[in-house]
Amino acid sequence: MPVPVINLAQMREWERATWATGQPEAEVIRRVGQNVAARALTLTCSGDLLLLLAGKGHNGDDVRAAEKFLEDRKVILLNVTDPKAALAKFQSCASIPPALIIDGLFGIGLSRALDDDWKKLIAAVNATQIPVLAVDVPSGLNADKGEHFGAAIEASVTLTVGAPKLGMLAAQAWPFVGRLEVAEGVGLIPCPHPSDLNWTLPDDFKNFPPARPVAGHKGDFGSLVMIAGSPGFHGAAVLAARAAQRAQPGRLMLFTDKPVYGAVAAQLQSVMVHAWKPKLKLPDSTSGILIGPGLAAPEAAGKLSAITRRLWRDSELPMIVDASALDWLPPGEFQKNAVRVVTPHPGEAARLLKTSAQKVQSDRVKSLHEISRRLGNCWVVLKGHQTLVGRSQGEIFVNPSGNPHLAQGGSGDVLAGFIAGLLAQPGLQADAGKTIRYAVWQHGAAADTLQAHQPNWIIEDLAGKIGNAR
Repeated sequence: MPVPVINLAQMREWERATWATGQPEAEVIRRVGQNVAARALTLTCSGDLLLLLAGKGHNGDDVRAAEKFLEDRKVILLNVTDPKAALAKFQSCASIPPALIIDGLFGIGLSRALDDDWKKLIAAVNATQIPVLAVDVPSGLNADKGEHFGAAIEASVTLTVGAPKLGMLAAQAWPFVGRLEVAEGVGLIPCPHPSDLNWTLPDDFKNFPPARPVAGHKGDFGSLVMIAGSPGFHGAAVLAARAAQRAQPGRLMLFTDKPVYGAVAAQLQSVMVHAWKPKLKLPDSTSGILIGPGLAAPEAAGKLSAITRRLWRDSELPMIVDASALDWLPPGEFQKNAVRVVTPHPGEAARLLKTSAQKVQSDRVKSLHEISRRLGNCWVVLKGHQTLVGRSQGEIFVNPSGNPHLAQGGSGDVLAGFIAGLLAQPGLQADAGKTIRYAVWQHGAAADTLQAHQPNWIIEDLAGKIGNAR
C-alpha cells in the first residue's frame, strides 16, 4: 500500500499510539538501525570506512544501533554533544577519507536556530563532498516546512522512518534531502493518519500488470494509435514508439509527418508507420491514442491542433497528450468516464497555467490540481524530481524512483509512449490511476538500474530497459 505523507504532529501521534500498544522504543530503534545499516551496505563496498555522526537524541540512538549491523565495514563512531569539540575530530576522520558519512546529529525534534558552532560542523560535513546517508531527516532541516534552521546537512540519500514528512517534498528541501527513501517495517503500528498525498512504493505493483491469459492473442491487448514526429523532431516519435512497444500492446500504429516518414519508418519494424493525412480517421480497432511527441515543428500546430481538440473532447478512448500538443488542448469537460492524461514538465505546466516554472515548483500539488481542473479533471503527470500523479480531486501520488540523469532530451517521449502502450490495453484501463503510476515508477526505476550499471547511459537505453523493473 502507498505510504501517507504526514506532518510532524502526526508522526508524534503515530509514535505515541505505537508505545501505547506496549511496543518498546528500544525495539523500534534497533529496527531502524538495522534498516540504516542495510542501506549503508548497499552504498559502500566490503572493507570501506564509514563515519557515523551520532547526536544525543533518538536520531543518534538510531545511528548507534546501526553500528553492530555494519558487517565487513570499518566504522568510526563519533558521538557529538559539543559541536566545537567535535569539529577537529570530524576533520581528522574526514581526511582519511570515509566512503560514507551517516548523519544522526539531529532528528525531527529540532525546533530552534542552530548556533555558530553547529553551523560550522555542518558546513565542514558538506564541504567534504563525501556521500551522506541521513537518518530520518538531514540534520538541521525543518521536516514540516522544508526550511533549515540556519544550516542543514546536504544528504545524498535520506532514509526517513515510517513515512515521508511533508516538508521533505518541498522544492527548497531537495538539495538537503537528496534521494528520499522510506524505512518500513521498523515496528510502528500501521499509520493512523490517512492523507490525500501518498508516497508510492515498489510493492504497490506486485503482480501488476496481471498475467496474460494463456490463450490470449494480439486483439486482446489493444491497438495504440500515435500521432508524433515532425521535421527536426522525428527522433521523439521513434523513442515514444519503442517505449510503447515495451508495454506490449497488441498493435501499434504511428502517424507521422510526411517529410519525416522515411526516417521514422526505417527505424521501426513491428510498428505500422503511415504518413499523416489531413482527414485522419482512426482505425476501428483503436483502443488508445497518444498525441504530442516530436510535434514541435512550427507547421505541426496548424495541421494537428484541430484534430487534437476534437479527439480530446469527443473520443471515448483513453488519450495521452504530451509536449507541444499540450498547448492545443481545450479547457472544460470531455466525454464522461473517458481517460485523459497530460504529462507536462514544469515549463509546460507553467504555459498551461500562464505562470512561471518557479511558481509551479513552489507548490507542485496546487499546480497539478489546477491543470487538472482546467482540463476537465484529467489525470496529470507533473514530471520532475518526485513526479506527481493525480487529478483535481482525490489522492495524489509521489513517485520515488528516478535520478537526475533522466534530464536528457527524449526522456519524456519514452514516458509518454510507455503510458500510452499500457493504457491502450483494455485490461489495464479499469484502474487507470494505478496503470499511470506504474508507468511512472517503471520509467524512474529503469533509469536507476541503468545508472547503477552504466553511468553514461542514453535515452535509447532507457527505451530498451523500461518495463523490466521488479
